[in-house]
Amino acid sequence: MRVLFLIQGMEVAASRYRVLQYLPFLQEHGVEPTVLPFPKGFFEKIRVFKTIRQYDILFIQRKRFAFPWLQYIRKNAKQIVFDFDDSIMHRNSKANQPESKTRARKFEKMVTSSDYVIAGNAFLMEKTTPYKRDVMIIPSPIDMSLYSQKNYSEGNDTVTLGWIGAHGSIHYMKKMTPLFEALGKKYDRVKLKIVCDVFFDCENMVVEKKLWSEQDEVKDIQSFDIGLMPLIDDPWSHGKCGLKILQCLAAGVPVVCSPFGINREIVEDGVHGLWAESQEEWVEKLEILINNKELREKMGRAGRKRVSKDYSLETHAPRMLNLFKRLVENSH
Repeated sequence: MRVLFLIQGMEVAASRYRVLQYLPFLQEHGVEPTVLPFPKGFFEKIRVFKTIRQYDILFIQRKRFAFPWLQYIRKNAKQIVFDFDDSIMHRNSKANQPESKTRARKFEKMVTSSDYVIAGNAFLMEKTTPYKRDVMIIPSPIDMSLYSQKNYSEGNDTVTLGWIGAHGSIHYMKKMTPLFEALGKKYDRVKLKIVCDVFFDCENMVVEKKLWSEQDEVKDIQSFDIGLMPLIDDPWSHGKCGLKILQCLAAGVPVVCSPFGINREIVEDGVHGLWAESQEEWVEKLEILINNKELREKMGRAGRKRVSKDYSLETHAPRMLNLFKRLVENSH
């Protein structure tokens, strides 16, 4: 079985979690993958798209191709799988108006032109149902073999509040600056660690700025005592697949998160972490965990079990393989 994966890029988190980490398992089970970044220019598109007929499946990660290209792909591909893990039919949280007719139309055409769609969560799946029945949910899973349990006995009295993410999401954290400054006034043993490529400062609180690297990613997450996942209650946020939360819980780090979208689904309030909506609630919930090391450990251990059971690569890689097998059988 030959599969051509067209992805955002080898270094892009979504590509790593939605495609690249599956490859060893798929290869072990008879899949011959070819992975290419989206072709950019006219001639590069022609060169790549001319090869589509050689493959049993064309797997497109997130990209919505313009109509003439999509028409060409559809005509030549045996089976198209479209995978997406964001609210690509909406504008992002920084936009004044989330609705976009252009985005919605491109999304509809991409979905209807595909043989099968993989959505990253239930909210995204609902967006496909007016156009498509052949849809399944596969979250952005975690390879548990890379995430060992956090060592809770290590360290000193410092409590590290941690956030890891891309620069496009740091605005969620910047909005929290007043509460970090309030906590910093009260607790000199609390610090904020940001793992990203852009940063900000807080008065009264030490901010550790760590440039993200794939090599250090797990170690950085294990250095957190409390993971943070603030969001805004809007369509863009509801499309997020909770990767930051899953990474923290996989390492045994409890989280405080906004109770929107998939955050609500992954984190049971009081079991794997705590929900917080208003600034006052965020301060209150963070203080609970800052002052209770035993509770942090209890929630962290529960969170790790949760990810291992429902959000692990070991759980979802066979589902991906079975989908591919089914599509190839149906096309013969």
